[in-house]
Amino acid sequence: MDLESGMPYSLVKNGLMYNYPKLENSLTADVVILGAGISGALSAYYLSKAGFDCVVVDARSIGLGSTCASTSLLQYEIDVPLCILQKKIGYKKAVRAYELCAQSILKLQDIADDIGFKDFQLKNSLYYAASNKHVQFLKEEFAIRKENNFEVSFLEKENIKDDFGFEAPAAILSELGGQTDAYAFTHYLHQYNIKNNCKVYERTTAAKIKHNKEGVHLKTGEGYIIKSKKLVYATGYEVVNFINKKIVDLNSTYVTASEPISGSDNFWKENVLIWNTDNPYLYIRKTFDGRIMIGGRDEKFYNPAKRDKLIAQKAKELQKDFKNLFPQIEFKPQFNWTGTFGSTQDGLPFIGHYKPLANSFFSLGFGGNGITFSLVAAEIITDLISGNDNKDAAVFSFERI
Repeated sequence: MDLESGMPYSLVKNGLMYNYPKLENSLTADVVILGAGISGALSAYYLSKAGFDCVVVDARSIGLGSTCASTSLLQYEIDVPLCILQKKIGYKKAVRAYELCAQSILKLQDIADDIGFKDFQLKNSLYYAASNKHVQFLKEEFAIRKENNFEVSFLEKENIKDDFGFEAPAAILSELGGQTDAYAFTHYLHQYNIKNNCKVYERTTAAKIKHNKEGVHLKTGEGYIIKSKKLVYATGYEVVNFINKKIVDLNSTYVTASEPISGSDNFWKENVLIWNTDNPYLYIRKTFDGRIMIGGRDEKFYNPAKRDKLIAQKAKELQKDFKNLFPQIEFKPQFNWTGTFGSTQDGLPFIGHYKPLANSFFSLGFGGNGITFSLVAAEIITDLISGNDNKDAAVFSFERI
């Protein structure tokens, strides 16, 4: 599946960080993880830590799917706001989903420290009303977060202008968010996992997979066999090839990153993450090397040729969006790209066992929270494979639809 196009900033910045071998022999393992992006890397990290013999395989060179196209914002806010999500799945489950995403940001920081990865920062997050008609919704969203002990402040129009340098009728300031480099983080995870006896193979296709009650047989395109007790699907949007029911709508999103901007460490107060209430929403962050990255202008289709033709147009529109907010900041685009993303009915990922496939587990972090969802998935799947109960598994299970 064609998942990204253009010049993803992280890929250009980091290049092909490491070479991994292609599988050239048959082998056995406790767990095979199919997909070596950020989801697969985090699953391997947790499973290896739990003592499982893991093998990771990916059809691409590692990180060249959705991971390299990620803008790497870390937010506990799910694409479906909490005040709406609680009407879809129930109050307790909705709050718990938000809590898990919040906790995952701090856990990702701990993992970054554990593996020696430096490109990780905690950041506040500013969620602003794109128009006056969204102010009442924002007040409802603030109220439900506040009553559940999320550290948030409600900002009026004058506060936003004074503190952040742009105009909006209202905003919620969240005191927990972060930013990283998903592509580089993925490679650091794999290098750490390899040192802990995890085997990682790229350019290795899964030509045929057989599930049975004893385990899983995976046959590669070269004819080699991997036998395992369990198989974790961390294939992201390519999961449509393995699931026999519709669980996700595939869409296209666009991003532009500026040239490095000199003259100020802070383009706005504390360089907080910025996003808004539009649908599709706009999102902005500063990179580690002094650029501004802005994304959005989504289109509700998956068609690589049609998607790619829009890159230049969307980049201009995103540049204009930024200039409307910050006319005082000179924004010169340098890298433009597009990527595929998936939306579910409730904005939540699909995590855990899929009954039609024996000994299968899925880590499918759809939506704008792919990295935090991947952390949640790694914890849940490790518990389930270890035979431990996980009370949160039901929130994200396939059985909820």
